[in-house]
Amino acid sequence: MKLSLYIAKRYLFAKKSRNAINIISVVSVAGVAVGTMALIIILSVFNGLETMVSAIFNTFDPDIKITAVEGKTFIADTSRLKLLANVEGLSCYSLTIEENALLKYGDRQFIATIKGVDDNYAMVTNIDSSMWEGDFILRSDKGRPFAIPGIGVAQYLGIRINFITPLNIFVPRRTGSTNINAENAFNKKFIFPSGIFEVEKEYDSKYVYIPIEFARELTEIEDGVSSIEIKFTEQADPRIVQKNVIKIYGDRFIVQNRYEQQEIFYKVMRSERLAIFFILTLILIIASFNIIGSLTMLIIEKERDIEILKSLGADNNLIRKIFIFEGWLISIIGAFTGILLGFVICWLQQTYGLVKLQSESLIMDSYPVVMKIKDFIIVPGTVLLIGYWAAWYPVRFLTKKFLYKDV
Repeated sequence: MKLSLYIAKRYLFAKKSRNAINIISVVSVAGVAVGTMALIIILSVFNGLETMVSAIFNTFDPDIKITAVEGKTFIADTSRLKLLANVEGLSCYSLTIEENALLKYGDRQFIATIKGVDDNYAMVTNIDSSMWEGDFILRSDKGRPFAIPGIGVAQYLGIRINFITPLNIFVPRRTGSTNINAENAFNKKFIFPSGIFEVEKEYDSKYVYIPIEFARELTEIEDGVSSIEIKFTEQADPRIVQKNVIKIYGDRFIVQNRYEQQEIFYKVMRSERLAIFFILTLILIIASFNIIGSLTMLIIEKERDIEILKSLGADNNLIRKIFIFEGWLISIIGAFTGILLGFVICWLQQTYGLVKLQSESLIMDSYPVVMKIKDFIIVPGTVLLIGYWAAWYPVRFLTKKFLYKDV
């Protein structure tokens, strides 16, 4: 193997009689390097985007969310809540109520979702760290309830934190007979905003947080809840905690972790990542045809050398290994160069944010990039596999002409 590798290196770096072979070899290395670099950069960008969006979801979504299989609300059974509180790995939980409502602020109106939450909600999620204005305060020291709308809702209605203009909330009545007067068909209450949160455009333009007691009065839901939201401890095993919660609540409830709450998004992200990987791999395969062309011309040029090696006692396997190693060296040099360039570009983007995002709705002003060690293992592995195939194919078929004739 040492002899075949030594001769392959001499063939690769030595000057050829035909300059076209040198040019094709350089083009082959450049093609593999560019393809490898593109794979590293694209996969790192996808890692960054997934991390960024996961951070957005983690601000709003709990570690586990319990909802009913049927109906919008369910009774939060006290006995189950006691069992839930004793689950190992569970830090705290929060009861919530969600309902669509008509909001009126001054002379403007907007349809949004009110979300009644208890005092534990800020500990279950990180919503209090995403305040655009004011603070996440559900009630004053004297018990006066406050609302916290998203920035999208606040901008549409023109809400300001001044405790002068109230936010009026209208929710359809659940009880009572039909009345011709539309105003009597709604429960109406006013509340003052104490802050405005900013998470992501979809959430910011949909939700308004209010105390759960205030939400019960509006929705006429005395004992029911829309969901129970749970936070883990730092040492918790998410799978074990989820299994224990499922045992407590059974088949009539849906117990979802963070991935399952946004399952469609994560599946789309991973599908897009996989599709991009296969597309760039196909481009690498096409680029590897340069290796086939380079080796084909080299084998033809080295016909006399093959005859000399055979006369010196070289067997067929040794001669094949020489040219296979040469093709593989092209892939190795290209892969190493591409990985180095990809790492440098990703590091520059991480450090200086060279490529900016055009959208104003995101929390970052430049493309996020996260480099993962598994990408630096999978990518070169794929490149070397393609390079081996690109070297084996011409060597296997083109050397037959020289290996099986009399010297």
